[in-house]
Amino acid sequence: MTDWLITAYPWTKTGHIVAMVAWMAGMFYLPRLFVYHAERAQTGDEVDATFRVMERKLLKLIMNPAMIATWTFGLLLVLTPGVVSWSEPWPWIKALAVLGMSGLHGWLGGRQRDFEQGRNRIRGRSFRMINEIPTLLLLVIVVAVVVRPF
Repeated sequence: MTDWLITAYPWTKTGHIVAMVAWMAGMFYLPRLFVYHAERAQTGDEVDATFRVMERKLLKLIMNPAMIATWTFGLLLVLTPGVVSWSEPWPWIKALAVLGMSGLHGWLGGRQRDFEQGRNRIRGRSFRMINEIPTLLLLVIVVAVVVRPF
């Protein structure tokens, strides 16, 4: 029953990596858009409208599908025999970091809705700090998978 998973492994891994790269691009860019939106736009002006469109399209057309694809391919990899040994610490650490990334994605989606509805209360400086979180989580994920020092 799992023979197809083994046969599809290189394609599944490729899909996972490509989807993850697209998701991470959005995770790096959306908070940066929020920085400029919070600092340079006034609710209802043309700049505000432009940022709203950019943020909505980034989230809905790129980030959400990329996150879903990353999760789908990742779960298929987990189900592929011999790929993950849950007796080792690295998959647990990766899983926690991916859950953290997914939680941050959800939080950013909430902030996009706040901007969309004209009720953002977070300053650009805070978004600048938040912009570093995806980098730290990505570092943990990549080290956990590639180096497996844990």
